[in-house]
Amino acid sequence: MNPPTIAVIEDETPIRRFLRASLTAEGYRVLEAEDVAGGLRTITQQRPDLILLDLGLPDRDGLEIIHAVREWSTVPIIILSARGEEKSKITSLNAGADDYLTKPFGVGELLARVRVALRHAARLATSSEPEETSFGFGDVRVDLAARTVLRGSEEVKLTKLEFDLLATLVRNAGKVLTHRFLLEKVWGPQAIDEPHYVRVFMANLRKKLEQNASRPKYLLTEQGVGYRLKSE
Repeated sequence: MNPPTIAVIEDETPIRRFLRASLTAEGYRVLEAEDVAGGLRTITQQRPDLILLDLGLPDRDGLEIIHAVREWSTVPIIILSARGEEKSKITSLNAGADDYLTKPFGVGELLARVRVALRHAARLATSSEPEETSFGFGDVRVDLAARTVLRGSEEVKLTKLEFDLLATLVRNAGKVLTHRFLLEKVWGPQAIDEPHYVRVFMANLRKKLEQNASRPKYLLTEQGVGYRLKSE
């Protein structure tokens, strides 16, 4: 069997070297990136078995990697961050991270958590069906992996945030999602006091995807709470 592949996304060269040495000594194959753009490119092209992710990356916040990857994959993500406050941990875990280690950390603890995450992923792979990445409602088909939306045979052009909002709804089809949940998932925790973001972008999605935007059949408002994508 091929050794598990681990993507290390970390901007500090000494830490990357330390992680590479520690992981290769245990037989893992290591991929490296130093920013969000390189990390996303590495993940989509190489499909690692596990991701070690720093949040404080030079181009953008590492949380963006979690949000992007969770649109199409359940690959384990372990955060390695100097942000030790509880709020940062909760935000990361709510975004889809599997574990969180605060720097500085011991190599023994890191390796133990890597083994646990890989074992858990292996159990899920053998006990469940492959993850569904294509969803449909009405005449709309959403492909989360390809980040495309079709309405009938025509492709619908969505902005990044419109797609992120739609992806969050389809991943939770049938569930009522609060304004706060959607704001944190799509715009980040800094936007939780801006509920008009969701209203504006939901209106845009309805115009593009519903037969009648003023009387939506699928992208539904739950008055005073949030929104729900009607599941078929």
